[in-house]
Amino acid sequence: MDIARIHNNIRSINKLIVTALYFLVGLLVQAKNSSVFWLGADISGTTEMEARGQRLYNRAGEIRENTALMKEYGMNAVRLRVWVNPRGGFCGKEDVLEMAKRAKYYGMAVMIDFHYSDWWADPGKQHIPAAWQYMSYDEMRMMLRWHTTDVLQLLKDHHIDVKWVQVGNETTHGFLWPVGRAEDNMQQYAGLTQAGYEAVKSVYPDATVIVHLDGGCDQKRYDFIFDGLKKYGASFDMIGISVYPYWDKEAKLESSVEGTIRDFTRNIIHLYEKYGVESMVVETGTEVKHPVEGKKIMKDIIMAARQQCGGHCHGVFYWAPELEGPYPLGAFQNHRPTVIMDAFKEAAEEMK
Repeated sequence: MDIARIHNNIRSINKLIVTALYFLVGLLVQAKNSSVFWLGADISGTTEMEARGQRLYNRAGEIRENTALMKEYGMNAVRLRVWVNPRGGFCGKEDVLEMAKRAKYYGMAVMIDFHYSDWWADPGKQHIPAAWQYMSYDEMRMMLRWHTTDVLQLLKDHHIDVKWVQVGNETTHGFLWPVGRAEDNMQQYAGLTQAGYEAVKSVYPDATVIVHLDGGCDQKRYDFIFDGLKKYGASFDMIGISVYPYWDKEAKLESSVEGTIRDFTRNIIHLYEKYGVESMVVETGTEVKHPVEGKKIMKDIIMAARQQCGGHCHGVFYWAPELEGPYPLGAFQNHRPTVIMDAFKEAAEEMK
């Protein structure tokens, strides 16, 4: 009997067993992570608010930093916008780093939302940054790639784990107009999107790249954009949607909260069936002047996202809950959370 050969065989078998165990553990961890439902908020305006001397409080009247408040209300993620060369530096890369550090401190996942503008970008405006104004399409694509890489590398150098990255904000009509306007230059919009996708993966290979549109209940606008991106070979990992019953009613997309909820959930299932891509509600909000009703609406949106989308919606993010004044869809009054925020706390408790 060859004792040495027997020992070698035993060692080989043991290695195979250990390898298989590691593989199974990895699958279990992956399954656990993929089952997480994310509750978050876009709190990008926090540092500018602080610079103006504004403070936030909990309901007991105690001063709280905004990230800490979101954590107290059960949120496990934050969304942070990036502007290219913003006035005052707010939402520039250093400001984003400061907010990302706070999120890391509280153990919250980070979503980065590139606007590719010096200020607000949305379906009604997608202004080219001043420094990019006279660039050709090829030059602009190169600059977009550099800007995306530059911001993300800064975060990575400070040990920030970025989980999601939006390549553009509410790009219902493309971005960087007129160069990347979808109705006129779909191929160039797709090329710019691909440049952003590749830049993200060069820094964070495992980050989920999101393409985000508004009007989540309107299937036609999603088909138009994603058919175009697919046609011209642009890559994306997830679809971000905005769900605002208030704005849907204003735009006559829907006349009721129930209609918005019915249609955004149907749209998410449609998007998965057509493109094989998961979704997330990356923006939502409700009227702060009716907080009790607003809490019910948010509970319904969160529940629908969790339970009525066939498992293809992975989170809900409230947009700027701390914002007061002319904006009607915040969730604070007198610098304190209203009961609207309880919808997130209660959802977090239910998911424990």
